Amino acid sequence: MEKIWLKSYPAGVAAEVNVDEYHSLGELFDRSVASFGQRAAFVNMGQAITYRELDRLSRNFGAYLQGALKLQPGARVAFVMPNILQYPIALFGALRAGYTVVNCNPLYTPRELARQLNDSGAEAIVILENRAWVLEKVIAGTEIKHVIATQIGDMLCLPRNVIVNFVVKFVRRMVPAWRIPGAVSFRSALKQGKSLEWRPVKLGHDDIAFLQYTGGITGVPKGAMLTHGNILANLQQAHAWMRPFFKEGDEIVITALPLYHIFAMTANCLIFVKLGGANVLITDPRDIAGLLKELRKHPFTAITGVNTLFNALLRHPDFSKLDFSHLRNCLSGGMALHQAVAEKWKKITGATLIEAYGLTEASPGVTMNPFNLRQFNGSVGLPLPSTEVAIRDDQGHDLPIGQAGELCVRGPQVMKGYWRRPDETAKAIMPDGFLRTGDIAVMDEKGFIRIVDRKKDTIVVSGFKVYPNEVEEVVVMHRGVLDVGAVGVPDANSGEAVKIFVVKKDANLTAADLVAHCRKSLAAYKVPRHIEFRNDLPKSAIGKVLRRVLREGEP
Repeated sequence: MEKIWLKSYPAGVAAEVNVDEYHSLGELFDRSVASFGQRAAFVNMGQAITYRELDRLSRNFGAYLQGALKLQPGARVAFVMPNILQYPIALFGALRAGYTVVNCNPLYTPRELARQLNDSGAEAIVILENRAWVLEKVIAGTEIKHVIATQIGDMLCLPRNVIVNFVVKFVRRMVPAWRIPGAVSFRSALKQGKSLEWRPVKLGHDDIAFLQYTGGITGVPKGAMLTHGNILANLQQAHAWMRPFFKEGDEIVITALPLYHIFAMTANCLIFVKLGGANVLITDPRDIAGLLKELRKHPFTAITGVNTLFNALLRHPDFSKLDFSHLRNCLSGGMALHQAVAEKWKKITGATLIEAYGLTEASPGVTMNPFNLRQFNGSVGLPLPSTEVAIRDDQGHDLPIGQAGELCVRGPQVMKGYWRRPDETAKAIMPDGFLRTGDIAVMDEKGFIRIVDRKKDTIVVSGFKVYPNEVEEVVVMHRGVLDVGAVGVPDANSGEAVKIFVVKKDANLTAADLVAHCRKSLAAYKVPRHIEFRNDLPKSAIGKVLRRVLREGEP
């Protein structure tokens, strides 16, 4: 496909990037330390660590993995942590020491954690003590040989660290009893590493930096092999896109999304390290009152999030009272951004919510709207520099501009493949190198892309395609609706019918109200035939409604 989108690029954004500027993520980090050494790199619970301190602490942690644990280059190290200072210390320590990071969701059940540990073959794990009981149940059946446990307040200064850990463990009782023989504390690992030799490791673009687990296009959990080259390429692409609008060494970004998710990992942690920015880590983003308290403390210049997070902030009565005078850039991704949320955000903050699109297999950035966009446009933007996209039919043929088909992408950010799953890799990556995203999209004549929906989520009613995103967008505009998820359910007459699961904002809301509302904006075959009210909806770690779970609950 001709790169028609290049004509729509903002001034100062190059069509191609230099993917060979860095050999490894460790080299990128070293350059940032040299340039921004005394600047705060990460802030959490009132505690800040500078780039120079992060350099020292991550070296100590890497030396511990190398010297005390004697892990061989390429060994997998699993992380089970929320957004706390221990995370970036362990992250850069492991990456710089030549190891592969396996990010795990702290909310995993024992079965889910065991599956990921076994599939990755992780030998060591860094885990929040609150979740150690989960590991205890399954560790005997895994290849884990080394356990490093940490408490939430471990990297805070005295006496705050003692107070926080005491409250979490004995007042709030958030740490279930656990016992794993041989486990060491994170602080002990750093202390031991300090006295050990740190051995720099020569890494290249083909070395695997992350095994990032995802369902992909088939829904089967598998590890995307993201190499140093993949991640560096995406950082270069994002940096080229952001450079005209961001100030190096002068950014403070709010990081509420979990760092174990690829969106926050790249769009917050890594890109702002490249920019010399400060990441304000939010440990529990579900605590909106606590999040607002943190926002009041910092003259933040940027924030990233998903639609549900922005919506939750907007609904809080104190959000509009914040100081937004420093806020320049806001990025939304991970799920569809609703127009009502984007418009209200602009009205209150004065800043435009810029929507982007990506997926784990692409490290993750694929498209992004220009940061000089003045208002919501309903698209996920333009392909990033050095990125090719194509809209294809089920047979893999390119479709003309304006026609909906599967979005496919090719570029240096596309994964090496799925870990130990050549069969799944072959399904995802076409012979010509294009990655199938599993998302249905349309491109307009200027190159802007609009995601219609997930291919596997498409509902077919009497031969007509219905995209859940469109239905949800209309339903959530009703003032009585707090949240909604739309799925297809079997129907004897039409094959499938639309069903919505709704969380009420107004207790008096009825199904008839919603049907009448939908009829004003949707064709008859798109109007929900089944409506179920619920107290809440199943969601992913970043707040995306899990339609699969909703569908599986249907007879």
